Amino acid sequence: MRMTESSRIQRYEPGHGVRTVDPKKRPLPPTYFLVAIIVMIAAHLLFPLVTLISTPWRYLGALPLLMGVVLNLCTDRLFKKYGTEVKPFRDSSALILEGSFRFSRNPMYVGALMILIGICLLLGSATPFAVVPIIFWLATVHFIVPEEGDLERQFGDNYLEYKRRVRRWL
Repeated sequence: MRMTESSRIQRYEPGHGVRTVDPKKRPLPPTYFLVAIIVMIAAHLLFPLVTLISTPWRYLGALPLLMGVVLNLCTDRLFKKYGTEVKPFRDSSALILEGSFRFSRNPMYVGALMILIGICLLLGSATPFAVVPIIFWLATVHFIVPEEGDLERQFGDNYLEYKRRVRRWL
């Protein structure tokens, strides 16, 4: 099946102009985070190198893991409340300024990173921690920066004011 131009999404990226993105060719953020979890567990099992946190202390990793899950669930509820898209590369119907969006412009990504950090702590070895900054960078470059361009285009001065008041991460 060939994609028509209408099934593609026109995106404006500051400094790069408008480009067409085929949403079927780019994995969504949960895919990146799922792959990260698999890589972290494999790295822990195959190359544990150094144990940073011993049992029972590593069970404290459940705290950031659960906090990340709760943050993502609460943020998802806000998207549903306002009837706007959670998925990147689609136009938002609302600029959400309440709840977790008062503290971070990207609470879903913050929650996902908290989950990854929790898993790292639960595993206890050093190697899984190497994955976290890579995912941080990938999320920023592949999703957050383009999403910010979309929101700026859609909501103009309202988004710029929000961007001045609230940090990208925390």
